[in-house]
Amino acid sequence: MLRTATAKWSGDGATGQGGLTTQSGVFTDQPYSFKLRFENTDGKAGTNPEELIAAAHSGCFTMALAFALGKAGFTADHMSTDAEVDLQQADGGFAIAGIKLKLKATIPGISDEQFQEVAAGAKANCPISKALSAVPITLEAVLA
Repeated sequence: MLRTATAKWSGDGATGQGGLTTQSGVFTDQPYSFKLRFENTDGKAGTNPEELIAAAHSGCFTMALAFALGKAGFTADHMSTDAEVDLQQADGGFAIAGIKLKLKATIPGISDEQFQEVAAGAKANCPISKALSAVPITLEAVLA
């Protein structure tokens, strides 16, 4: 299975502008630029690569957890995962310093110990976690 996205850009790095388009059409020429990435603090004028990584990681992890819970005999009533991608200035450029997954879940019949074990396994085994393993990934998992 292949999934694709296209980035287009015009101009230099500081003042240029681009657009991101996904295979699914969810994004079609979604704006991105230096200003949107580093100066637009509410993030509502466009997207940036770190936001897309956060969306991909939270989605992948939560789905992996749903499968892992099913294997363990549990079904979630509700799960919500926030992913925080920490972009820092480093060595004259930028680098992702870490990713924090914050999970809140309602899962009938599961103990906190079982929940933590299954959630940790899902974090370690989701394809996006594996792809991003060059940076520290932490998990804060809370049962509601």
